[in-house]
Amino acid sequence: MTVSRRTVLQAVPVTALLGGLAACSGGSRPTGSATPGATASLALDTTAWRYDATGDVYYQTGLTYVSSPQAPDYETLGVFVPGAYMDGTDNGDGTYTATVRASGTVGSFTAATAPVVYPVNTPGYSAQRPLTGYSYTSVQAYMEAGFVYVHAGLRGKDSVGDSYSGNAPWGVTDLKAAVRYLRYNADVLPGDSTKVYVFGHSGGGAQSAVAGASGDSALFTPYLTALGAAMTNAAGATLSDAVAGAMCWCPITSLGSADAAYEWNMGQFATTSTRAEGTWTRAYSTDLAAAYPAYLNTLGLKDADGTALTLQASASGTYLAGTYYDHLVGVIQDSLNEFLAVTTFPYTPSSTHMAGMGGGAAPSGGPGAGAAPSGGSAGPGLPTGPGTDSDTPPGGGRIPETAEPAARTTDGGAGTSSTTYATVEDYIASLNATTTWVTYDAATNTATITGLADFVASQKPPSKDVGAFDGVGRGQTENVVMGRGTSGLHFSAVCRDVVAAGEHAYAALGGWSPDYGSSAYDTDLAATDPVGTTTATRVDMYDPLSYLTASSQYAGTSTVAPAWRIRTGLTQGDTASTVEVNLALALGGGGRGLGFGGVRHRPGPCRGCRRVRWPCSPSSRGSTAPRASPPGPVRPTSLPGSPGRRRAEDAPRSCPAPGRRARGGGPARPGASCAARRGRARH
Repeated sequence: MTVSRRTVLQAVPVTALLGGLAACSGGSRPTGSATPGATASLALDTTAWRYDATGDVYYQTGLTYVSSPQAPDYETLGVFVPGAYMDGTDNGDGTYTATVRASGTVGSFTAATAPVVYPVNTPGYSAQRPLTGYSYTSVQAYMEAGFVYVHAGLRGKDSVGDSYSGNAPWGVTDLKAAVRYLRYNADVLPGDSTKVYVFGHSGGGAQSAVAGASGDSALFTPYLTALGAAMTNAAGATLSDAVAGAMCWCPITSLGSADAAYEWNMGQFATTSTRAEGTWTRAYSTDLAAAYPAYLNTLGLKDADGTALTLQASASGTYLAGTYYDHLVGVIQDSLNEFLAVTTFPYTPSSTHMAGMGGGAAPSGGPGAGAAPSGGSAGPGLPTGPGTDSDTPPGGGRIPETAEPAARTTDGGAGTSSTTYATVEDYIASLNATTTWVTYDAATNTATITGLADFVASQKPPSKDVGAFDGVGRGQTENVVMGRGTSGLHFSAVCRDVVAAGEHAYAALGGWSPDYGSSAYDTDLAATDPVGTTTATRVDMYDPLSYLTASSQYAGTSTVAPAWRIRTGLTQGDTASTVEVNLALALGGGGRGLGFGGVRHRPGPCRGCRRVRWPCSPSSRGSTAPRASPPGPVRPTSLPGSPGRRRAEDAPRSCPAPGRRARGGGPARPGASCAARRGRARH
């Protein structure tokens, strides 16, 4: 494996990628180091390879990637290598002694240039079990594309033992340690260790984003040191945990501001349940919505033209004016217009059900449990075959489904039916079935939307109660993520400040309890974990914006990945659209090329991101496990042998992503063009 001391921090122009390009800073490098003896124990045994002659794959599983594991049942990994990159000798006992074959090639990649991909399939910040078996069908797409595939076990909120927990930041810490293990063993492994790509969905998308933004952050050093992660190589040179790219689907991130964003984006337009008049949570929702603009305006976000994006007070609603508001509405409108531009009518909506994102299941070897199954749908992080959709992460078989919000009928959750729209006008009428929010110009085949309020009322109603992330009673998933063991903690300073300002008024309204007061937040935010880090700091560690925005105390302290792809379901009601928009804007390039793909946040049938579909509503059925490919290049480009013109400065191997989308959908193919689009938004 090529171990150039070239950092992934490169002097690259700020150009559109799907989700933007980071303006990177060298930042601080890790200062801790494991003892030489401990680090030496991480050396990969080159005589212990297994070999699949039929698939031509060398692999090892059960490799402990830290010298002082806290969670031995999680902190192992498997590595899978195309046979063309290795020369092996049969040891006669089922194992092989294998060395890197410098001349080996697969497609456009060599043993020295092959990208390395790490899945982070941790929906809801659950654990990712290490693999306990091997199946060629599970890694076939990656092997045929010429990638090195590494599946690491990672702790999560549901992994709690007598001596360890999986609360933040241990999941990302484990991932960083696994990346360091790869680089420690770079001399005996094929692949370019500077081209490591991580990808995930939901909580996995969030942790992929954190890994992409926090490369070499000193905040993680005490955690890595405690695990005995490889901080230096055998020669004593400092190792890096920075990655080259991150692919993030529906990332549940920026948790400290997530409740305020949710109420500003969605909650302020709802009037039922916990947002009903007369309840204290309605007043809390209103106050959270008002707090979001104050937070947003401190970030210093700018569009592609350099215009500062801010929210301003409005005559109706809560701060529904300003350049940021216009930008967000523009993202939604552009997404709809792109759908209209690429869709041929008559049109029958379709979606896919992605299985295998089971996250925290026991390592029993079945789908969703971390073991590679022998056939059928794959376990977490593994593709099902060569027809991998380049904007969806691996994770299982796809079950066709047809349904759209306005056309959906259910049969008790067992299936759906769909309407075929004969014309664009018919389709627009369906979008306007409950609220008129779209006008259509047939002459130009373009749509105009009325604004955020009508769009949310029609397509994106909130699916969560007030306190969507930092629950008023500490009962949300994220409370456990930022908690201690199985106990949830309050973690949002924004929520704390809103409660502190309003609790006397809340006390006079229905449903209030003194247990919801600001003192509980003060106690929890100051609580420390076993490493001595406060909850407030752990929240910052798990927010990509902490490393990307100038207003943050951690700005410029990390090595930021140069390549990103960010995807979400535009109409999903589980997170605010601001999450992905702000991440793309903070990365640079004005957020242009942000991909709003048809990936649901809630478990449910989901269209593959490469199938450009405009509507995407939550469903309570199934599980979403989009399949993946590594991120596209820093610049829009195409792979060798595919259509498209490559600029001279575009390094071919910075683009390992398979995937060209056919008009109207269809699977992507390894070796096809990268999904780097210039438009501001896609759904």
